[in-house]
Amino acid sequence: MSISIRKVLIDALKPREVPITELSKAICAAKGVKEVDVIVTEVDAKTETVKITIVGTNIDFDEVVRIISQNSAAIRSIDQVTVYKTKRAV
Repeated sequence: MSISIRKVLIDALKPREVPITELSKAICAAKGVKEVDVIVTEVDAKTETVKITIVGTNIDFDEVVRIISQNSAAIRSIDQVTVYKTKRAV
């Protein structure tokens, strides 16, 4: 058996200069990611709070974290995770 990540909901803080379109495209390029939804929930003078929903099959969470950091954003919390079991091929 193998456990894979299917969905992750992340609360993050990003600079206003980083467009959500670019951040979402960068995250979507990560291994296992099929869909990314970004919603701005709060706007400050220099930052935006965003909710990032990531859906896919066997999402590479470490790569997602790296991409978010490379885009000058900081993860504040992981608010939801969906995982599933798969049988490994013999």
